[in-house]
Amino acid sequence: MVKNILGLGAGALVLVAGTILIARGSGYPVAGAAEAQGVAGLVGAAAVQGLRGAQETATLGDPEAVFDEAFSVVSTVRELADGRVLVADALGQVLVRLDLATGMADTLGSVGEGPAEYRQPDAVWPLPGGRTLLVDLGNGRLTELSPELEFGDTRPYAIGELGPGRELVLAIPQAVDDRGRLYFRSFGRMGGEMASDSAHILRLDLESEVVDSVGQIKLPGTTTRTTGGRNNQNTQVSPIPLSAADAWGVAPDGRVVIARSGDYHVEWTGPGGAVTSGPPIAYDAVPIGRAEKEEWAHTRSETGGGMGIAVTVVNNSMTMTASRGGASDDDDDLDGYEWPAAKPAFYGRPIPVDPGGRAWVRRHRDAGDAPAYDVFGAAGTRDMVVELLPERRVVGFGDGKVYVVRMDEYGLQYLERYALP
Repeated sequence: MVKNILGLGAGALVLVAGTILIARGSGYPVAGAAEAQGVAGLVGAAAVQGLRGAQETATLGDPEAVFDEAFSVVSTVRELADGRVLVADALGQVLVRLDLATGMADTLGSVGEGPAEYRQPDAVWPLPGGRTLLVDLGNGRLTELSPELEFGDTRPYAIGELGPGRELVLAIPQAVDDRGRLYFRSFGRMGGEMASDSAHILRLDLESEVVDSVGQIKLPGTTTRTTGGRNNQNTQVSPIPLSAADAWGVAPDGRVVIARSGDYHVEWTGPGGAVTSGPPIAYDAVPIGRAEKEEWAHTRSETGGGMGIAVTVVNNSMTMTASRGGASDDDDDLDGYEWPAAKPAFYGRPIPVDPGGRAWVRRHRDAGDAPAYDVFGAAGTRDMVVELLPERRVVGFGDGKVYVVRMDEYGLQYLERYALP
């Protein structure tokens, strides 16, 4: 049996003669230790916009509404036309429609493999006509919900046939535009060199079934270790924590935004392929010490410890399973990792884009500092800096609203709604 495991953020990535595990925890970062430049060299001397430049730092103020019941992990929210929201909780194994104004919640569907069922419902995305796309991670499928939230058609998120040497195409969306097109990243060929320093941003048109590339991103730096013999080889490819990486997202109109890790600037690619690049952003590089390592371990809980996609090969026959969770926040072995000299400018996670087309890039700061987002407009320039209260992150937007998740000391997550600045 051959087992391959590929890691993308918070966990190891193991390629064994049979299984490929793609661990996605802290997002989709990329390459490179900072030692070559030195900490001071990470600050863009030629940058037009400084960390505390012309923009004032805004805060969200008090939440308009808070849902008091805890979730295990929340990656996205989907605001419905009536103001209620859908929340998928993969670790809690539940899909919920909730009313933040009243605190009432309804569970939709149930755990299983049949119609109106799911295993690890991981994300919810809007589709045209008031429909919703549910990522049913554990069952390996995408499920369409009607405007009335009735379960409908399903399709596998694996595109094409699985097999050695074939391209692994998994349409697990990181974004969906107003036309219902799905955006996700490439993984490479099965049984080949799946650990790479770059990947393509792919787009799937659900109507035409056409998949095309709309951009390319840098991935995190990795370390590789191979053990075992010829027929039972295990290659572990692990991301370097806090290594610099590109991050990306998609606006409702289909424009793709990429935050480039080299000099920290933002570029937008329009529907016709035209690229608009903003100026570099100067930033204060944060040296990585024990506090930063412990913070990195803690923030893995935000995404439930990472997502794993395992493809097992037995006698040239492949099967695939996916799940979220499994990574530990135990920091005993943190010094055993390879670390860069300093934090990169921003997180390598998906970039949320609000209804006005502004990209929210989450910044790396000193350990213990409040979370902050640089907000970029269509020209690629930073319009504002938004600071959140501690232990919070943005998970989605609605009509004039921004949805935020607070994580408590036990790793439980609570949904909050604020006015969109």
